[in-house]
Amino acid sequence: MASNGLGGRIRRGQRLARTSVKGASGFANSRARRLTGRGHDDQQAHEDLAAELASVLGEMKGAAMKLGQLLSFVDLDLPPEVRSAYHDALAQLRDAAPAFDPEAIRDVLEQEYGAPPESVFASFDPEPLAAASIGQVHAAKLEDGRDVVIKVQYPGVAEAVRADLRNATAFAPLARFVSPNQEIEPLLDELRERIDDELDYEREAQYQRAFATRYEGHPFIRVPDIVGEMCRNRVLVTERVHGERFSDFSSGASPQDRQRVGEIIFRYAFGSIGRFRLFNGDPHPGNYLVEEPGSAADGGVRVAFLDYGSVKMFTRERYASMRTIERAMASGDRDTAVAALREAGFLPPNATVDEDVVYEWFRLYTKAVIDEQPFEFTPEFAAEVIRSTTDPRSPYSDVLRQLNLPSDYLLLNRIQWGLNSVLGKLGARGHWRAIRDEYVAEGAEPATELGVLDQAWWRERNPRIDPPA
Repeated sequence: MASNGLGGRIRRGQRLARTSVKGASGFANSRARRLTGRGHDDQQAHEDLAAELASVLGEMKGAAMKLGQLLSFVDLDLPPEVRSAYHDALAQLRDAAPAFDPEAIRDVLEQEYGAPPESVFASFDPEPLAAASIGQVHAAKLEDGRDVVIKVQYPGVAEAVRADLRNATAFAPLARFVSPNQEIEPLLDELRERIDDELDYEREAQYQRAFATRYEGHPFIRVPDIVGEMCRNRVLVTERVHGERFSDFSSGASPQDRQRVGEIIFRYAFGSIGRFRLFNGDPHPGNYLVEEPGSAADGGVRVAFLDYGSVKMFTRERYASMRTIERAMASGDRDTAVAALREAGFLPPNATVDEDVVYEWFRLYTKAVIDEQPFEFTPEFAAEVIRSTTDPRSPYSDVLRQLNLPSDYLLLNRIQWGLNSVLGKLGARGHWRAIRDEYVAEGAEPATELGVLDQAWWRERNPRIDPPA
């Protein structure tokens, strides 16, 4: 997949740079046409560019493909008809990315187990169920009859991903389009730590087991358990979940089920942080499976959450800082909010910035839980949040260039963009502030029927896991 050595790194970097420049130019030209009123976008040109991005990023796997996955569902600042061209083409990087050479995958399994897969598993399907950025997933059966999925890391992907990190400047043109105001270097250490986690499947197994333990017996959230004794450094074995892919579900589900799944996804994200100080930093829709009606405790659909390669646990101090900011935003306490943002590191110590603009920008990011309720997530809102950061015409632009993104917030920003877009795809409408408060406010009553189920489960399990202060 990837060439080793300096020559391979340079060639990979050159290919990334060419793709990045072309993608950024296409996006920038679209924006310029809208600004100047010089006609409409060439739909075919955007479809061709989207197809090329999908092909190049998919073949390169690793960090390059992860960028494509992000672009496949966040609501970029493009006209809806043009935006859909990129979503449609790049969606294959989530759901049906190019598969890897079967013999190379077989070699990885033999190296990790010391025996061919047919000797290790009762059955093994060489045709992958899915192919992702770091590895691909195969169906298998254990000798005891259990159905499992096996995630096998691509040979050479670790070297390729680390080369991508060294080639970070190759992403600059496209990265500047997505987030022109962020310096890359201060975040690289955090990014390398998260990437190292994703490359170590034994560590990912520990993370997934942590989530599976915490959500054991949950009425509508499922985390597949790990088959620990079968996991290796480049092989992850988990119980198999049968469900509908998010993209298929969202296009054909009833309005009631769409609302239900939206609430479950919201509860999973905010409940994991609020109860455990944990969050899964990879929110793209390929990591959700919607199980059939009857799978949940109340007879409805249940959602299974997959892929725990990018997980972070916040310290108590960082979590307390986040809660201070959230409470101040929710109550409209501007002075406390700005002071907390400065203490958290968003406002550099010696910088003189318009604090009112900073405050209003953070209110936009938290609009779903501080605005009039119920609040409806839409693609337009998701695009507005991204545009507030990426568009130089944004009223926040000049101030944001003076701000700093603390490294702990790197994945949270990705979560924010991702969740807004996923929930916007569903048109999820709810009393999100009251739902969020169930996880962070002492004595908060359940806001919905799902909240009643969740609270009963939480009380019944008599949690021994110490919740955050």
